[in-house]
Amino acid sequence: MTDIPLTLTDAAAALRAGTTTSVALTRAAIAAADEFDGTVGAYLTRFDEYALERAAEADADLAAGRDRGPLHGIPVGVKDILAMAEGPTTAQSLILDRTWGAGKDAPVVARLKAAGAVLTGKTTTMEFACGMPDTTKPFPVPRNPWDPATWPGGSSSGTGIGVATGMFLAGIGTDTAGSIRIPAAFCGVSGLMPTFGRVPKSGCVPLGYSLDHIGPLARSARDCAAMLEVLAGAHPSDPDCVDAPFAMPEWAGDLSGVRIGVVREGHFPEHSDPALTATFDAAVDILVRAGADVREVVLPYRQEMITADMITMGCEALAYHRTDLSQRWDDYFLATRAMLAIGAQVSGADYVQAQRVRSVAQDAVGELFDTVDLVVCPTAAVGAPTFESITGPGGQTDVGTLFSLIHTPYWDSVGNPVLAVPMGFTAAGLPLSMQLAGPAFGEAEILRVADVFQQATQWHLRAPELATEGAAA
Repeated sequence: MTDIPLTLTDAAAALRAGTTTSVALTRAAIAAADEFDGTVGAYLTRFDEYALERAAEADADLAAGRDRGPLHGIPVGVKDILAMAEGPTTAQSLILDRTWGAGKDAPVVARLKAAGAVLTGKTTTMEFACGMPDTTKPFPVPRNPWDPATWPGGSSSGTGIGVATGMFLAGIGTDTAGSIRIPAAFCGVSGLMPTFGRVPKSGCVPLGYSLDHIGPLARSARDCAAMLEVLAGAHPSDPDCVDAPFAMPEWAGDLSGVRIGVVREGHFPEHSDPALTATFDAAVDILVRAGADVREVVLPYRQEMITADMITMGCEALAYHRTDLSQRWDDYFLATRAMLAIGAQVSGADYVQAQRVRSVAQDAVGELFDTVDLVVCPTAAVGAPTFESITGPGGQTDVGTLFSLIHTPYWDSVGNPVLAVPMGFTAAGLPLSMQLAGPAFGEAEILRVADVFQQATQWHLRAPELATEGAAA
């Protein structure tokens, strides 16, 4: 995959060892985008010249002994619902005013710049982070690099694609019902949804005010940890953001004394991929052999929290879009209109009740984490579905079928941190993924356990044939 080291961690070490430069990393990332982006649609806007200028500055700083940390000189992509001064924010929509956020950086973007990251461009998303691709609109259709006939997951589609194909070493995504973890799962990379409130979400086009999370996608758990260390911490522009900075955990070689709850109930539905059970069991066995104390658990109020996520997201999204939706209906993507219309069918009483049940479930999850240190479960029951398989009559996304196979919305409703990591492949060669979730602000333990798993496996280092064949050619 070009000359870019696969992981952010390896690239950072190579920069400091003098075996590569930020300019070399950035040129390789640009070459990967030139080679693959026309097929997979990772970018809406590229900042090639800007990125090379920042890379040259990063090299000069390192040569002068000014080291800003592990992201210094690293190519990073930014999802195009986050404001960045160098270019427009579109939310992949005709609707959003192009002056929204103009000339400004979202707090997380400003933190990346301050850490010396080389921001390569704005990545594709589902419209307003909630629609699905619509070929009638003038935007790229993001496709999975493992099989372009399949969905790469969303809504942080371009970020997952870009990491998988070497267009950048890490990227920013957002998660309201799984939008970091789904593309991480289907594109075969790692994706972390931090605890709600740990990372400021201001400067981001909102979807669900009480559900939105901003977090990293990258190759490995260690890469995600390096990103979170920069992104986390209070910011006055976000009233939900708390003073909870993140420090890199002490990496360990075993899991002695770690109590892990294994969730099976509801996570192996009828239409699961045939490889799912054996792949998940093998992943759990690796944790056991590393010394973990494993026991089966059940997620409290699981179905209620999935429903609450849909109700809450629909209502809070409609609150933001109601005027535009009533005036510019046809300018929205078909699937976006359908999702927003859900909010119009929910009463105020239903919305309030959903928040009450979320509070009850949050307490119950807290009690669960009194008995275990973290829980593991599949991220999805299948590999990436084909676009055809998830489309219903009239081209509308079959949301019910889709979310019966994806196990992410629960964690948005309760707000706990959760990391998706690759754990194997289907017979068709599509990635399968495991989630590791922990108590509020328990990211360090999640990442440490995931790192032990990744030290014992190579799934996160696999690259799609599209990328490896392109590099060979």
